[in-house]
Amino acid sequence: MAKESLVKYVCSECGHEESKWAGRCPECGSWNSFVEEVEIPAKNASGRPIMDDKVRKLSDVPFDKAMRVSSGIAELDRVLGGGVMRPSSVLVGGEPGIGKSTIMIQMLANLAKQSRVLYVSGEESPSQVRMRAERLSLPSDKIYIFCDTRLEALSDVIEHTKAEYVVVDSLQTLCSSSISSVAGSPNQIKTCCMELSLLAKKIGSSIFFIGHVTKDGLIAGPKIVEHMVDTVLYFESADSGMRLLRSSKNRFGSVDEIGLFEMGEEGLKGVVDPSSYFLASRDKDELPPGIAFTPVVEGSRIFVVEIQALVVPAKSGYQRIYSDKIDNSRVNRIAAILERHAGVNLSDQDIYINVAGGMRLSEGSIDLAIALALYSSKTNTSLSSHIAFWGELSLAGEVRPVSFFSRRAKAIKEMGFESFIAADKSREKKTGIPTIAVRDIKSAIIAAYKRK
Repeated sequence: MAKESLVKYVCSECGHEESKWAGRCPECGSWNSFVEEVEIPAKNASGRPIMDDKVRKLSDVPFDKAMRVSSGIAELDRVLGGGVMRPSSVLVGGEPGIGKSTIMIQMLANLAKQSRVLYVSGEESPSQVRMRAERLSLPSDKIYIFCDTRLEALSDVIEHTKAEYVVVDSLQTLCSSSISSVAGSPNQIKTCCMELSLLAKKIGSSIFFIGHVTKDGLIAGPKIVEHMVDTVLYFESADSGMRLLRSSKNRFGSVDEIGLFEMGEEGLKGVVDPSSYFLASRDKDELPPGIAFTPVVEGSRIFVVEIQALVVPAKSGYQRIYSDKIDNSRVNRIAAILERHAGVNLSDQDIYINVAGGMRLSEGSIDLAIALALYSSKTNTSLSSHIAFWGELSLAGEVRPVSFFSRRAKAIKEMGFESFIAADKSREKKTGIPTIAVRDIKSAIIAAYKRK
């Protein structure tokens, strides 16, 4: 007797499953996100498993060291780990209009010079894609386009054309005839991503999925999709208009690298001098209160950024912290350290923290710069524009050393800084620039204003 189909309800935002429809998802809290899906149980397989020649020693697997190819975009290659791997599957997410489709067609135009490439559009017509290519002054005579959302048709086209590089725009528009739910549902997204990723591995191609994001900035669909692909890239926008490309997963490279782009008439271009975007007040000899400079490490590069702080009396009677580029809990911890070990009372003050250029920061080395920016704003006294700060603050008020000391010192020297303040254990390091070694936050404050 045949088994009956099972009806379930799946959250379109996070993929959570329930046996009954609910107005709100208990997993992610989204309202009216449950969609009905019909699951047809697979028939039990009969017979013994078939053994073939696919089972072999790992040492017998052929390995081609030249499998990585440059995309023609230096910043994209940096985030990918040195170039595009073949075969591989890459998921690219980001807000609408941030440049996902633009950078993908730029990449295909570069790869088309020596490889077969295919652009799959499920949202735009062929003429719209052609108009974008013409606007970006890209050669389109070697870029093949296929406008369809059917998984089976797309699989046949990829196999028939033997395309070496494929861009799917977007993953949420694809649908498989084997799944009863509509396009964009968790089951559809999962099935289409898995089938195309396996196909790419089979024929030795690289496939790029453009993915929509939710209101929380996460790629729409079940989280398992990010586990299926080899690389996950996220596009972010900065306050300066710059685009930041980050990797949250990369099987073929580091996840610490960051790519910086700016949008121009000819599409996305890599930023040559990133630090200029983050040093809004560097050209001023006399800084306004609440500004401090610090070098931060992002992958293989060092950026010198400007930390901005504003401390004002609390309007509601109790402290509030406003910081969207640096974690609020970090700012709150540093404020407590200042109060306990430097005698700076911030409990009745509203604190605003910003990073010039809009870059998100998370490493511990920025603690000292945040503390000095807060002190500067609270006391209404300016810091020197020629001194940089870095160091992690302990709860005991100690300034602790951080990694990549020499590289940070080299970066600030190249930017024209005259000296820097860091942990006491850094005294023995030879940097070619005067080092002001401090033990704790109190001595750091004294040293900062002594050198002004």
